[in-house]
Amino acid sequence: MGIEDSLPSGVLLTTVEKISGYARAGSLWPATFGLACCSIEMMAVGAGRFDSARFGMEIFRASPRQADLMIVAGRVSQKMAPVLRQIYDQMPDPKWVLSMGVCASSGGMFNNYAIVQGVDHVVPVDMYLPGCPPRPEMLLDAFIKLQDKIRDAKLGVNRDQQITALEDEAMDATPTSDMTGLLR
Repeated sequence: MGIEDSLPSGVLLTTVEKISGYARAGSLWPATFGLACCSIEMMAVGAGRFDSARFGMEIFRASPRQADLMIVAGRVSQKMAPVLRQIYDQMPDPKWVLSMGVCASSGGMFNNYAIVQGVDHVVPVDMYLPGCPPRPEMLLDAFIKLQDKIRDAKLGVNRDQQITALEDEAMDATPTSDMTGLLR
């Protein structure tokens, strides 16, 4: 009563995009970029209690040339921003960036000249993880959501069109400074 019983002659049809997305999502190799207290929570995710290996992230890479996911954990200073960009540029394509913590996402409580007010000013960010610092469970949830995003990604010309459409959508969005919410 398994899947092989419902398939005619044991044939399963899919696309190259689906197989490639499935393989990429299940074998992410993160490059650590721990800059502050969020990095302690990121280290906990690799330990036995939370065990990121269950999600295909077996080992954190120290070399950007072996990594395809950059986790920016903590505040980014103006002096560190060029280093962050250089490491991002050294990563092979396709690559993804996860901004971990409120300091990496928006500068946090450090609203001054020395701290970059959001890592998205330096590198394109695929996933934002709020919190100060975010719990390891939140990071695992972000991994799962990022894997879903990677699994649905297009390839080749279709990917270029998808990226262009997403960039146009982001440019047409209401700026954060014009949004109203609970804090205004």
